[in-house]
Amino acid sequence: MSSTFPLPTISTINAVSSKPPSSSSTPTTTPFVDKISLFLDKSKSIHHILQIHAAILRNGLDQHPILNFKLQRSYTSLGRLDYSRSVFNTFDNPNVFFWTSIIHGGGDVVSARQLFDTMPEKSVVSLTTMITCYAKSGDVDRARVIFDDMDDRDVVCWNVMIDGYTQHGRPNEALELFRKMLSEKMKPNEVTVLSILSACGQLGAIESGRWMHSYIENNGIRLNVQVGTALIDMYCKSGSVEDAELMFDRIKNKDVVAWNSMIIGYAMHGFSQEALQLFSRMCALGFQPSDITFIGVLRACSHAGLVEKGRQFFISMKDEYKVEPKVEHYGCMVDLLGRAGLLDEAYDLVKSMKMDPDPVLCGTLLAACRLHGNIALGEHIAEFLVNKNLANSGTYILLSNIYAAAGNWEGVARMRTMMKDSGIQKEPGCSSIEVENKVHEFLVGDLKHPKSKDIYLMLKDLYRRLKEDGYTPQTNIVLHDIGELEKEQALGVHSEKLAIAFGLISTQPGTPIKIVKNLRVCTDCHTVTKLISKITGRKIVMRDRNRFHHFVDGSCSCGDYW
Repeated sequence: MSSTFPLPTISTINAVSSKPPSSSSTPTTTPFVDKISLFLDKSKSIHHILQIHAAILRNGLDQHPILNFKLQRSYTSLGRLDYSRSVFNTFDNPNVFFWTSIIHGGGDVVSARQLFDTMPEKSVVSLTTMITCYAKSGDVDRARVIFDDMDDRDVVCWNVMIDGYTQHGRPNEALELFRKMLSEKMKPNEVTVLSILSACGQLGAIESGRWMHSYIENNGIRLNVQVGTALIDMYCKSGSVEDAELMFDRIKNKDVVAWNSMIIGYAMHGFSQEALQLFSRMCALGFQPSDITFIGVLRACSHAGLVEKGRQFFISMKDEYKVEPKVEHYGCMVDLLGRAGLLDEAYDLVKSMKMDPDPVLCGTLLAACRLHGNIALGEHIAEFLVNKNLANSGTYILLSNIYAAAGNWEGVARMRTMMKDSGIQKEPGCSSIEVENKVHEFLVGDLKHPKSKDIYLMLKDLYRRLKEDGYTPQTNIVLHDIGELEKEQALGVHSEKLAIAFGLISTQPGTPIKIVKNLRVCTDCHTVTKLISKITGRKIVMRDRNRFHHFVDGSCSCGDYW
């Protein structure tokens, strides 16, 4: 057979057998059946599949199990779920594999569930398929109901459920389920490991991540490039660039994904020169940078304020490396230009885009307006987002910040009213810290933690020492027209401050404290954390929505530029 796959036609298919089998006799395999089966495996065109389907019907093979299964699968893969369902409905005796295939390609979770409920016999495979449908749609709670009701679960089923939690921002539940998996003597595999490392990275749970690394080493799970890259990503997101570097150096036959993970890791920690040097080394070794590579490179430039280098990389990615800029690359450039105060250039760049700006990019430009107090441009961007139904809580909060900094409380009140009328809820600030392999989460003003009394006593002592050191609360960032004392009290119970206080009372003196914040750290918390690192002699590593901050002896690795 030639290497080029020939275009199938009815005539070429029929020509395979001079005497096609009758409808009363459908042997499992004949040269004719084998030929059609091969066409179904290789053809990626709906036109070709329709011709093959016609040949199957002409030759009385409409009840052939293998051909029908492959025909159904081909239609599903090409997005023709109506044809796939038709093949399924006209087959007399579908087995569990047919049912599972049609459920998996049902198109939406409602249709899949309807098929699942009519299935005469449910196997581990079909149950896992339904769990997959729910998990992919984001309804992990319903997926968990099916999972918990199963009498017999294989490793694939565990992996689907764990990955569902991980992919939909519920990493704590992924780790809890993994522990349950181990307690039930189910052996994890490489797929399990990749999901759990991702969950650890989301949480910044380095102790759990290190335990997972040890488990990999001691239980025969192959440390290939995929697992090694997942470890790099986990260590970077958990605050240990040193461990990430060690793993990067250990990986043999690195691919571009591994290089990207390390470059992005350096960038998110503000180690911009290291990121750019690694990029140069990567290119010198003959690797072709991808669009992800340039996101890391441009972020590195942004976090260091390297405006000219950023401009050069943005131009070269298309002209030299033939990588077409995406909205994420424009977002990096807007961040770089905006934080450098080049708001007009940033705005012109957005207007020059071939694609429509997304809420993240507009939010980045809006944040630059807040940083530099440009009310006029900020209002213009916010109006654009509202008119396009792209506004989120961040849109209103950023514009409120701009108004508050200018003392425009009427504007702040108007933003609050617009949020309420739009039904948009402000995303609550949440900070987490891992102590003894357990992740503790705090919201602003949180009183639910068992050690709340001790946490607030520690905060009280810290503030006494901070004020002795000259600290003045930055009450101008509080978005409420209230008295100074109330503003100080509101600032004093931000979630990251509670997490730091808990870390101080729960770990040994001199031990580094690592915090993960879901939002951008505010200027007051940034100032306070610098001072705490000085008066306690502790290194504090904080990951916020934008980047990492390493606080040591009163200074931050970001150089107050974030």
